[in-house]
Amino acid sequence: MTINLGQELSAWRQARQRALADDDHDPDDEPVPARDVTSTNERMPTDEPFRPAGRGRAHHERPASPIRSATIHPAGIAEPRVAGAQPRADQRTRALIDHGRRTARPARRLRRRAITVTVLLLALTVIVLVVVVRPSPSWPPSVATVKSEIATACQNPDVASEPNQVNFACGTSTSQILWVFSLMTSSDNPSFTDPKSGREGLEPITPVQGGEVAWSLNLHHPYNPLNPIDSLEVAARAINNIIGGATITGSNGEPTVQPGLASNPANCARYTGSSAVIARAGFPDVCAQPISNGTGEAALVSDIYTQWLLGAPPAEAQEASVLFENANDPGNPAVQAILKTLPAAYG
Repeated sequence: MTINLGQELSAWRQARQRALADDDHDPDDEPVPARDVTSTNERMPTDEPFRPAGRGRAHHERPASPIRSATIHPAGIAEPRVAGAQPRADQRTRALIDHGRRTARPARRLRRRAITVTVLLLALTVIVLVVVVRPSPSWPPSVATVKSEIATACQNPDVASEPNQVNFACGTSTSQILWVFSLMTSSDNPSFTDPKSGREGLEPITPVQGGEVAWSLNLHHPYNPLNPIDSLEVAARAINNIIGGATITGSNGEPTVQPGLASNPANCARYTGSSAVIARAGFPDVCAQPISNGTGEAALVSDIYTQWLLGAPPAEAQEASVLFENANDPGNPAVQAILKTLPAAYG
């Protein structure tokens, strides 16, 4: 115990010297009350002899557990500061500087990254909306109406040409010629009236001519050019006669053969690739090979338009063949360019 007390007194003197030499000593700090020193008489009574902890143990050995004693500080003297410790204000400043600088830059980077990601997501959303929401190119709404009317008109079996029975106008893959011609000449409007030529309805012929054609269609009521079904039936029969020709009764009562586009060997070579024709007595000549390829059909449509709408310029006939070929592709650039010019044509 004496040795321990001596060591503690020596440590106290060294701490006191350091405290006096410390320039940062705070005089406002309250002194720590000196701890009560337990007297040696209380720790180990002098009248009780020392007994060794175990049998056979030498009396000079140290006890099993160390004796703890408090460091003694005289009254009025503050507990010395630990060497190298900084004031609390300096520690807070240092903590703000160190930790603040470490977290500020990552926080700014995270904010910039979040802003960049948000901008990219917004741009991607706008692109998707433009692509998805933007309506795709299509035919004018009137085309769907005329298609339905064509289905009804083509139920008349007399729309085929006589006597060769050519029925290009109501064919499964060629009936679009009816709505293409109607779109170009009357904007698919069955009530269309051209004051210059006097024509009415969807087909580009005069009411008198339409009435003559309607007579051969065995219509059950007087022909009405402003009725879309009547008008489309007359247009289909007229187109088929232009292609396959017709045999009609002349003024003298004798049959008269009127050739069609398919009666010319040169035309057959353009439409079918072969100039061969079939010639029969009392019948108009007709191409020996069927007109089935796209190029031949487009050439035929252009020629039909020229005869169907007398005086039509060749460029307009070519536009009709382009619309015919791209009936299933309204987004075709050539189709869109033609559609933009149509209002002026039937204005």
